[in-house]
Amino acid sequence: MTRRRVVITGLGAVSPLGLDMETTWDSLLAGVSGAGPITHFDTTDFTTKFACELKGFDIEKYLEKTEARKLDPFTQYMLAAGDEAMRDCGLDRTKIDLDRFGCILGTGIGGILELELTAKVLEERGPRRISPFFITKMISNSSAGYASIRYGLRGTSFVTVSACASSSHAIGLALRSIQYGDADFALTGGSEAAVTRVGIGAFCANRALSPRNDNPTGASRPFDKDRDGFVMGEGAAALVLEEFEHAKKRGAKIYAEVIGFGSTDDAYHITAPNEQGDGLARAMRTAVKDAKLNLDQIDYINAHGTSTPLNDKIETHAIKQVFGAHAHKVAINSTKSMVGHMLGGAGAIEAAVCALTLQRGQVHPTINLDNPDPECDLDYVPKRGRDLRVQVCISNSLGFGGHNACLAFAKV
Repeated sequence: MTRRRVVITGLGAVSPLGLDMETTWDSLLAGVSGAGPITHFDTTDFTTKFACELKGFDIEKYLEKTEARKLDPFTQYMLAAGDEAMRDCGLDRTKIDLDRFGCILGTGIGGILELELTAKVLEERGPRRISPFFITKMISNSSAGYASIRYGLRGTSFVTVSACASSSHAIGLALRSIQYGDADFALTGGSEAAVTRVGIGAFCANRALSPRNDNPTGASRPFDKDRDGFVMGEGAAALVLEEFEHAKKRGAKIYAEVIGFGSTDDAYHITAPNEQGDGLARAMRTAVKDAKLNLDQIDYINAHGTSTPLNDKIETHAIKQVFGAHAHKVAINSTKSMVGHMLGGAGAIEAAVCALTLQRGQVHPTINLDNPDPECDLDYVPKRGRDLRVQVCISNSLGFGGHNACLAFAKV
């Protein structure tokens, strides 16, 4: 079967660096950190007191107050990013078959704030005081359900949940739905809103977060010898995928082509990646093979790059394992060094970054890489971005459960 080509024609984001894609991109190029003291709740008793929060987000700019009250923040963020992407793609939805427009989104945790608040209501006020909107606010598929309703998208619609690989899996499945003719368009991406008491407290408990309360902007330091944990991020990113011939015929602005997808599992440990990096290595090989490329054609890798002691050295090892000598010629960076780890939304913001890198020929820096780890000895574009004519790139995502996903993109 001949697979159809799939391109990205719309982008949107609400991130710790800006409430739209362009502001986020400009801040990434400038090497700005989105980290700062947590404002969502009192952090007195928490070992980590900072995160990469959204700044100035007002849901009433997107939804009526009565409607917004029915949504957990993870869905609010997704709709805000979705609005921008749907505008950006320029599709007139009155002139296309919305039965052929899918909506495949990702989230790692979903409505954790609503769960947290409702548990408190139950404990303090009893079951009769639970909101009738609790279930639809909390369940992870709410983002796709509400987005499909908002934009009238009647094609395949669901949410993937694979921890920090969630939105990369969503994009990969959206790619497949168009490649194989199940859809002509798809809204995809992912969101997360886990900067909550339970969210931060839980990651503090498993010692995954950096404790650098005296230096939040310097805490996310992927591939640095002194890295000591990730920084929680929140927000959403959305992409509109479209069948290439349709996009070309209507004269659409095309950011990049999505050309490959690989997905594996380590089958090793619920939180720690396989120390040999085998699962990620297989995902990268699968994505490159799926894209019908040679390994030496990859110019750039958007790394998972979490700033945790295990991830960064294992990801480096996996890249070397796959690319051999060519690994030292590839530009690699970590978007998480600035936006933090957006969990289920991470793969989406990183896919959007890949699209803009291909379109504009610019690679953003990995900030805070002051003291490179000897075990992380590749080109991570430290501190300053660079102009680079990237033709083909990949983006890596890893999630608790051993889930690995890799997406491949090409310049059009």
